Amino acid sequence: MNRFTGKTVIVTGSSKGIGAATARRFAGEGANVVLNSRSRADCEALAAELDDDRTLIVEGDVAERAFADEIMAKTLEKFGALDVLVNNAGVVKPSLMVDATDEDIDVQIGVNLKSVIYLSRAALPELAKTKGCIVNTSSVSGIRGDFGMPIYNATKGGVDNLTRALALQLGPQKIRVNAVNPSHTRTNMTDGMENHGPLMEDFNTRMPLGEPADPDDIAGPILFLASDDARMITGVCLPVDGGVTASNGQPNFMKYF
Repeated sequence: MNRFTGKTVIVTGSSKGIGAATARRFAGEGANVVLNSRSRADCEALAAELDDDRTLIVEGDVAERAFADEIMAKTLEKFGALDVLVNNAGVVKPSLMVDATDEDIDVQIGVNLKSVIYLSRAALPELAKTKGCIVNTSSVSGIRGDFGMPIYNATKGGVDNLTRALALQLGPQKIRVNAVNPSHTRTNMTDGMENHGPLMEDFNTRMPLGEPADPDDIAGPILFLASDDARMITGVCLPVDGGVTASNGQPNFMKYF
């Protein structure tokens, strides 16, 4: 498929994991792709796989307000327009609330939530011209709470409601805003969990499909939401979670009978 030929896409946090898979898929379908990480070197390996004429690296911290203007300016300088913004950058620092440091709080709010606000605001004038769209990478942690990630839960809940509110506000301009809500996905952020057998057994038990996602499993729905196939979909926070959120949280009593 070449659903994005001639279109320009920004993917934040695109050096690894879901972001890299998403950028690779967009490029494979013809898009101009803007890669982002705090370090240019982190994006260069992925950029080497892609068409140089259709690839731009803009390194920088998405939590900084000024960076949103910078990435937009460089995108327009090279490609002249913006069609899709994928707010994918994220960070998690698990802790009990009593143990959360000021730095832990500020980093998670900055990267997970403030960056989505800053980048969306900066992109809106261009998306209005192209009738483009925004896709946010949220989490099932934005839908329900976790036992040890209260700040992360707060930021992802904020992303979900920001997604809905912007969809309402921007619909008249034909700008669509959606989110994907993954559960456990095999990325560099979850390497420690993958090596913890009992923890992964618990995760797999809670997932009706019985296994974590790979980054491509999340990239596919992101591309769908960004495509014309989803032109009547906006304000949706789509669980891509192996069925985790299908449960009401009660134990599987059937295994006792």
